[in-house]
Amino acid sequence: MSNSGAKKLTPEQLRKLYRPGELTVVHEPAALSAVTSALRGVGRTVALVPTMGALHEGHLELVRRAKRTNQVVVVSIFVNPLQFGENEDFDKYPRTLDSDVALLREEGVALVFAPSVAQMYPDGPRTSVHPGPLGAELEGASRPTHFAGMLTVVAKLLQIVRPHEAFFGEKDYQQLTLIRQMVRDLNFDVDIVAVPTVRESDGLALSSRNRYLDEQQRESAITLSAALAAGRHAAGRGPDAVVAAARSVLDGATGVDVDYLELRGSDLGPVPSSGNARLLVAARIGATRLIDNLPVTVPHALSDAASAGPSVVTQAAASGPVAPADGHNAVPDFQPAQADA
Repeated sequence: MSNSGAKKLTPEQLRKLYRPGELTVVHEPAALSAVTSALRGVGRTVALVPTMGALHEGHLELVRRAKRTNQVVVVSIFVNPLQFGENEDFDKYPRTLDSDVALLREEGVALVFAPSVAQMYPDGPRTSVHPGPLGAELEGASRPTHFAGMLTVVAKLLQIVRPHEAFFGEKDYQQLTLIRQMVRDLNFDVDIVAVPTVRESDGLALSSRNRYLDEQQRESAITLSAALAAGRHAAGRGPDAVVAAARSVLDGATGVDVDYLELRGSDLGPVPSSGNARLLVAARIGATRLIDNLPVTVPHALSDAASAGPSVVTQAAASGPVAPADGHNAVPDFQPAQADA
């Protein structure tokens, strides 16, 4: 993956933009490309953690994982307009650059890339990455332009930074799957590292959008993780039982409008005859849309039940607002502070 647009820096220029032990905020794409190119040129390994800011413990876990194997960590903070559709929350999405930078400084991050929209798209959104058929499913069914916008900005970030590794959370599992697809199909020279979802002690997946929830909605949101856990516990009875168990939790609740509940293969294709699968849910709580997922193992002895493929990919229609299921605080599948996106 060439980066012919990167300027060549003198040692003095590099020292101004990169000072070991200090955090530098870079706004210009060309300047960041020059810095990371120079660092690679002297044998440093570079990691990228892409974010939209409003950082929480999940993002910080990505940073910590990146620091374990890389000498220089670049965190991008950019609220990408291309991945927001009409009537979504682009205008009100939290922008907290100063506090985000303070958190990253405490984590020992070397470089923060915080470009403006004009700096990222100086000629407007002319060229984009098409996500293929998977981009129209699950999240893409209700957000038809989301994944093209997301893949476009990730492709630009990979080209600007040229990291050895890029870190993404499993909470946005369809996003992770499509990024892996893009990297493979377009021959990007980067390793994509997935990090498990960080959760609160009661199972709620950390998300920047959780701050939109009031106290009652926060309680209702736990229903999603409780439903996923119930589904995973039912895996020994086969794929249909997984979906039925999760659906029963959602059906017995009020306060959440369910968009979809689906069991798919780990690549988000049909459920496999045996092995790894993913149970995914999306729902709206008040005005806030949340997503979550869990890995599920399909046992070999019951694999015939999965042979129907998409027939066990079940969509749950909401029957109005939903409340938290009983016993959600004791779900054993969830451990707090594992990792998120």
